[in-house]
Parts: sequence; structure tokens; C-alpha cells
Amino acid sequence: MAAMKALRFLVCAIAWIAAVVCVAWAFGALYFDFPTAGAPIAFLFVLVVMAAVILVRGKLLKLGIVFGAFAVVVSWWLTLEPSNNRPWQLDVAQTAWAQINGDSVTLHNVRNCDYRTETDFTPQWETRTVRPSQITGMDVAINYWGSPWIAHPIVSFQFSDGLPLCFSIETRKTVGQQYSTLEGFYRQYTLIYVVADERDVVRLRTNYRREDVYLYHTLASPEQARERFGEYIETVNALHENPRWYNAVTSNCTTSIRAQRAVEKRAPWDWRILLNGKVDEMLYDHHAIATSGLPFAELKQRSLINERAHGADQDPDFSRIIREGLPRSD
Repeated sequence: MAAMKALRFLVCAIAWIAAVVCVAWAFGALYFDFPTAGAPIAFLFVLVVMAAVILVRGKLLKLGIVFGAFAVVVSWWLTLEPSNNRPWQLDVAQTAWAQINGDSVTLHNVRNCDYRTETDFTPQWETRTVRPSQITGMDVAINYWGSPWIAHPIVSFQFSDGLPLCFSIETRKTVGQQYSTLEGFYRQYTLIYVVADERDVVRLRTNYRREDVYLYHTLASPEQARERFGEYIETVNALHENPRWYNAVTSNCTTSIRAQRAVEKRAPWDWRILLNGKVDEMLYDHHAIATSGLPFAELKQRSLINERAHGADQDPDFSRIIREGLPRSD
């Protein structure tokens, strides 16, 4: 009898914890995403739910009202559609897209801004033609701006006959909008794949934002790198035609890399995909990056490229200089 009471208590407690979480999420959805008067609507929602819980009799009925109200908010929230037609900030004003003709891929709106400071720059959007057959490998840059648990990965493809080409998965923000982790759980930002020169997305972070950037050479073969390049191109074209919402958990700069792969080709789930400040450690553990036999701590220290990036700055040979001394193979 005591065991049954304990079990009922545990089930009830879990149900009410879930109910509180649902109400909190619904409050945020209304607060951030309701088109007008979001804050009053959100507070009114909570007051109505609380009044129902207090006045209605019966635990199951109370829970039913809470979950029913949550379902109504979710049903509305899922109808919100992203758009490519908004007053975008200059650095994300254009979306990349590609034309494929055999071994020739012409990428439009490749970003290569002329920076004076992080916020003072001349937008430059270029058209570049590359040949996937000339891809020799792929590197990954991991940059940090605060917490060691949260970072941003940038994948860079190397070509034997041209400059590297980077893909940075970011939030697409409108004029005046700032990134908020909390708002990232709702439908405040769309997802954008910035295709760029390394002298843009890497140098912006090392030289102007003063973020720590670590560069690693992956052990992907040229064939594997070409396959991954094709996945990026497919996603870039899809987003150009049909925008998607960014989400801080389900559709962010790291989970999107995994999600763009065919299901049967995805790597096993790892908690470090979410806490992506540890994603380089994950790649090290999975033997996916060149280490020269170094322990991870030493490898990471040697992979910090900020000093070389500061020295290279405007040098056309920026990409070669930042790689000097990096481990290339085991």
C-alpha cells in the first residue's frame, strides 16, 4: 500500500512538473512570438490557467485544462511561417544559392565584407565558381565568446585550385535585433547558412570580435569532404527557397550540421553536440581531427590561431598563414 501511494505521488509530481514547464514555455511563446501585445496576452494566459487550477475541482481535470491550454498555444505557434523578406541586418542581407553544372558549382552571394571594425564594414557579396573534384579536405574552426561550454563551429572546405570556402550556420537577424539565448528557443530568428571567405567569417572573429578561434584539420578524405560539401550546397539552396526557423536546441549551428545528413549516415548522438563548446573534444575522441599524437589539451593550445590571424590580417595569403604549425596528420 505504501509503495502504491509513493508511486501515485511520484506520477502526480512528474505530471505537475510537466504542466509547469508547459505553461512556462507557452508563456514565452506568447510573450515573444505573438504578433501584437505579446506581453499582456502572455500574462493573461497564465492568470487564466492559474484561476482554472484554483477554481476547478479534480486533479485530472486541472491537469487536463493546463495541457489543453498548452496544446492550443502550440497549435497556434506551429502556424507561424518564416520569411526571407524582412529588413535584414547588412551582414545577413543576402542568402547564398548555388547553380550546379556537372563538376562546376557557381555560388552566388558569397560574403567577403571589408571590415574596419566589427560593426563598421562595407558589405561585399561575390559570385564564385568551384569544382568539387578539387576539394582536398575540410577543416573546422571553433570560436568562443564567453562560456567554455558554448561555441560556434565553422566548416571550411579546401580546394587545390582556389581559396577555401566557409559555411557558417547562424541566426538571421533583422535591423535592430540582438541575439538572445532565451528568444532562440522561440520563433524570433530564421536560420541562415553564410557562405563566405575565411578572411570574412574567421578574421571577423579573431581580429574584430576578439573571440578565441581554434582551427582543426579533419581526417575526412577528399571523397568524404566532397560528400559533405554536397550536403551543404543542398541545404543552402533549400533555405534560399524555403526559409526555416532557428531554434537554440533543435536547429542551431551544430545540430543543423548533423541534421543535414541522411539519417542513416548521421553520427551517433553525443551530448557535446548541444554543449558545443566541447565539440572539438568530441571530434578528438572520435578520431575525426588531426592530432599529431598530442593529448587534447596540448592540441587545443596549438590550434589557437588568433595570433597568426592578427599578423596576417589583410594579407591575401591569410588562409595559409593561419594554418602554419597546425597538426595535419597523425
